[in-house]
Amino acid sequence: MRTAWLSEFLFLGLWVGLAALSWLLFDGAFGWWLASAFAVTSLRHIRQMQRLEGWLRSGRHSQPPQSWGVWGEVFEHYYRLQRRYTKRKKRLARVIREFRESTAAMPDGTLVLDTDWRITWFNNAAVRLLGLAGNRDLGQPVTSLLRAPAFEQYMREADFTRAVDVASPIRLGHLLAVRVVPYGRGQYLLLVRDITRMQRLQNMRRDFVANASHELRSPLTVLGGYLENLADDDSIPEVWAGPLAEMQAQCGRMTSLVNDLLELSRLETDAPGEPDEQPVPVPQMIRRIVGEAEAQSDGSRTIDVGIDDSLGLAGIERELYSAFSNLVFNAVRYTEAGGRIQVDWFCDADGSARFRVTDDGIGIEARHLPFVTQRFYRVDPSRSRSHGGTGLGLAIVKHVLQRHDGRLTMQSEPGEGSEFCCEFPRQRVRSLRPESARA
Repeated sequence: MRTAWLSEFLFLGLWVGLAALSWLLFDGAFGWWLASAFAVTSLRHIRQMQRLEGWLRSGRHSQPPQSWGVWGEVFEHYYRLQRRYTKRKKRLARVIREFRESTAAMPDGTLVLDTDWRITWFNNAAVRLLGLAGNRDLGQPVTSLLRAPAFEQYMREADFTRAVDVASPIRLGHLLAVRVVPYGRGQYLLLVRDITRMQRLQNMRRDFVANASHELRSPLTVLGGYLENLADDDSIPEVWAGPLAEMQAQCGRMTSLVNDLLELSRLETDAPGEPDEQPVPVPQMIRRIVGEAEAQSDGSRTIDVGIDDSLGLAGIERELYSAFSNLVFNAVRYTEAGGRIQVDWFCDADGSARFRVTDDGIGIEARHLPFVTQRFYRVDPSRSRSHGGTGLGLAIVKHVLQRHDGRLTMQSEPGEGSEFCCEFPRQRVRSLRPESARA
């Protein structure tokens, strides 16, 4: 670059020198000769700008004009920028092409949305699942093409951490899982998957469990009745006392398992309760649960309670009783004799209600915590069975809380104890009159 500028100054100096020489040889006004020198230099620059403009206007497809000095450097820099831009453009075009080819090959429907939820692109699977039609649907709001109240509420709330299930707009009886994934600046991917087969399998499993559990209830009741009569019959030899007691215990365990399966099946199929239901007298219910837990532990464990008598909850009482009792009875079951259990029902600072059960029992390793709400998951299978657990208690708790807009949080350390907390949103909280809380 220094050489280019040096050549420009030398060129200008050459013309100024010629002007001075002409003034000395031919006399006349020096200013006119100097103006002529600057005019020649300006004409050169104008000519080079004209060549640059012509090359840019032609689309820069040919080689840049050849020149020397600063203009040669300018032409060369423009040419390098052009090549760099062309390479970047080809790279971006290749990335976009690969993205479209990969998404077009996906079995799930994929739509690209802008900030106004308008469709800017979609793949072939979206055509098959949503019935989109070529360019006609490009630029249309996705809410006008997928008309479902659940989907419209999902888009209004903009909580894209989960998917929403909607009925297929083109195939009767089919169910679609729709999820929005934000990316870039104000852009979104809308993913659509057909979950009809999965839903049917889940329904078949749920119906089978419910029907099988229902059919088992009557035989177990009959068996339990006969075993009780045999155990009370004095004519039965003493040698049968042990086996009969074991059969009664196993029959009772089977009955508990069937009851829990039926309860879990009902929770999965029934419609959830509405927030505007009559308030549940939670303080009274908790005291009843604690009384049953104390009877179950035979006074060998200390159970302390902290209850806000003015705090109620909108929901279904039998479901809340099932969830709360499972947590309290689990604390009794997995706390050794002489241990302490704390049961609290209180209102948090943000207005939400919390039911918390804390114990100093055997605790749970951290690796088990994400799975303890799954059906039949057991941290210690032998201990769970010996204590009469069915492996369904926390699964029932999870489903009850989902139906009441709540969530379950857990903290535990092996040998230190556990804390289970049910959190209910503010809109579920109801105020109880003192007399209703003491009833």
